[in-house]
Amino acid sequence: MNNTKIKAVMDEVATEAAERDELIQCIAVALLAKKNLFILGDTGQAKSYCINAFRKRITGAKQFERLMSKQTDEEQLFGRLDLSSIIPGNMPHSELEKDTSYSVKLNEVKKAYEQYEIDGKAESLEKANKLAKELNAIKEIVCAVKDTAPKIITEGKIPDSHIIFLDEIFKSNDGILNSLLTALNERVYTNEGQTMNIPAISFFSASNEIPDFSEPENQILKPLYDRFDLKVVTEYVVEKANRQAILKQKQTPAVNANLTTITLRELCEMQNEVKCIKVPDSINELMDDILCTLRRKEIHISDRKFFNFTPIVQAAAYINGHDTVSVEDLMILKNYFWTTPAERDTISAVLTEICDNPIQSRINDLIAMADEAFEDFQSNSTNNRAFAKARTELVRVFSELQKLECTSDTDRDKVKEANEQLESLSKQVYEQKGFTVVPLRETYEQSA
Repeated sequence: MNNTKIKAVMDEVATEAAERDELIQCIAVALLAKKNLFILGDTGQAKSYCINAFRKRITGAKQFERLMSKQTDEEQLFGRLDLSSIIPGNMPHSELEKDTSYSVKLNEVKKAYEQYEIDGKAESLEKANKLAKELNAIKEIVCAVKDTAPKIITEGKIPDSHIIFLDEIFKSNDGILNSLLTALNERVYTNEGQTMNIPAISFFSASNEIPDFSEPENQILKPLYDRFDLKVVTEYVVEKANRQAILKQKQTPAVNANLTTITLRELCEMQNEVKCIKVPDSINELMDDILCTLRRKEIHISDRKFFNFTPIVQAAAYINGHDTVSVEDLMILKNYFWTTPAERDTISAVLTEICDNPIQSRINDLIAMADEAFEDFQSNSTNNRAFAKARTELVRVFSELQKLECTSDTDRDKVKEANEQLESLSKQVYEQKGFTVVPLRETYEQSA
């Protein structure tokens, strides 16, 4: 694992923009996991600055930037139609040069003309003219037999870029939304019946507001918003010391510092290393607990979002120097799960609680399941089926409790206490029906 350079770039950008560690981490995660990032914050909070400071250090990567508005059209983003490609018997010069015969003859014409410019002789001009006629004949043949479908000039546009920054993306007009959606999600662009792959690693955008998607005119923008996997909220610099440090930095004459750079090839190698980060079963189990807890708190997490969290936490683990995803790496998901800013505090609190003490969190979930089963039984205690259902659920919960991997005496004491709580509930179920009590542990050991 070689995360040295990405860490160095993060540290350098952090010294240039105060209190932007969270944003900088998300930029790095987005690039490593090939995800999209949206930044929400008021004007003048260094949102664009951090993105630009980071991406300028990725050398060899083609970059595209555009401030979006209602006047932004598809040609400005994706390129324009090459008119020469729609003239009968013609094709773009860039396509002609791909033909070997045409390319060789073109070089001969250039050399002959260069000779005429040197000596000015009639025979040199005649030779150049003869070769030019042969070149034109080859061109006619190539145009007749090769594909002459309309071509889009994409050089310097999104279909030609690796890192794309579309500032104020929600100000896009309706006419280009579909093209933006497929570019953000599928990394493809279709025009004139032709579909081309976009080499984009990440799309970035920043805005000082999120549209009110409940308003009919803004509903069309909701899918666009959903295409941004990671989201960050920025605030103005809070600490006086940090403000003073940035002021001093800006008031000091600039020195040509040697910036840490990452080549496009190195970034691709890092991305491959990220994919190799292991995700243990215990993390998947913990993630399921996090999902259930968030849903109980009425935080909407779709199955699609949940099932695709892996690259995000692998990238976070890579930055943290881990070859296996650990509990602390899951904290990056506070920038992945929220849809509205109001959800951020709840999501952060749940992640902190569960990740700080995963054993206790799992125990709490299991006890909650047992309590729910007991309450269901009490409301239907006269029904013999209710007894069987409660008993089955309590045994299942007891079984899950025994699977917890305890690494300390404190954790083992917590599990022991939880076992006692379950046995108490089970005993009450038996006694309310007047049955002889059979301990949960006895049932569990018989079925093990």
